[in-house]
Amino acid sequence: MPISDALIMWAHLVAASIWVGGSIFIGIVLAPLLKTMSDTVEGRLSIMIRVGRKFNKIAVPSLIILIVTGIYNSSSLLSNPSLILSTTYGQILVVKVILVIILLITFAIHVRLIRIEIEKKIESRQFSEELVQKLRSKIIALGRITVIVSIAILLMAALLHSGV
Repeated sequence: MPISDALIMWAHLVAASIWVGGSIFIGIVLAPLLKTMSDTVEGRLSIMIRVGRKFNKIAVPSLIILIVTGIYNSSSLLSNPSLILSTTYGQILVVKVILVIILLITFAIHVRLIRIEIEKKIESRQFSEELVQKLRSKIIALGRITVIVSIAILLMAALLHSGV
């Protein structure tokens, strides 16, 4: 393996660590901790949105790096399209690509849901408590989907790397 391939794989792994590790931290560590930081749902939701926005400053570049390096890492297979569905490697790669597409759609919905104008309306209490609860439930569900799909993508990557 040439050094350039090793560096590209390293960038892929670092980006995956940032994306998945950060997502898991927010969901498992930060979200439960918010109950001790704010008495109101609006307060907790506002903090979570701000943390998410800060995280996205490193998460989005990481996701872009993951996609670019992932395409590079699979370029040998992509240069021979007949191998995509006729080999186990190719089939796992197709599953991984589908999972990445699901992740991108979920992330886009999540980002759209927590845009700045929504955050301002939450902070200024322009939403009913019922609407804030619905928004919170959607954000939590999308966050869980993101983590689960991200972990499934890591499994596909491990299967691809092991040569299954």
